Amino acid sequence: MNRTRKHSFVRRHSLSIVSSAILLCWIVLYLHSNPDTHWGSFFGNAIADWTGLVVTVLATTCMYERGSAESRKPPHHLLAPIWEKLQEHSLTIFLVVTGAGWIALFAKSEPNSKWGQVIGNIVSEWTQIFGLVILTKKLIETRSKESKR
Repeated sequence: MNRTRKHSFVRRHSLSIVSSAILLCWIVLYLHSNPDTHWGSFFGNAIADWTGLVVTVLATTCMYERGSAESRKPPHHLLAPIWEKLQEHSLTIFLVVTGAGWIALFAKSEPNSKWGQVIGNIVSEWTQIFGLVILTKKLIETRSKESKR
């Protein structure tokens, strides 16, 4: 008898939970560090990197980008044309809107301040994620799992 076993919430979302917990650890460590030291600088960079990881895990789980190997395929719902387009490009829309927010926050911050440097690194991380989504829509890389269709 083959029964499908339901996994717990924690097991089904363990990647996003653990990566978010690690991000929280980097933030706490950065709060209590001097950004002018090697460790402080490292913690600030780690915040940006792990923020990118968390958003990649969550966004590619919940959102879609038609034609991108980095994204899931949208469900086949019967939607009005405008809603269908918004759904098919929800990942790009999310990255553009939140990226604009990070850019606005960076523009208002002091770039060499403790958090200004972190926000600048997050803006860089966002452009990398957005670039990866856009580039994987048309470009391929031999032997790359993400490029196989």
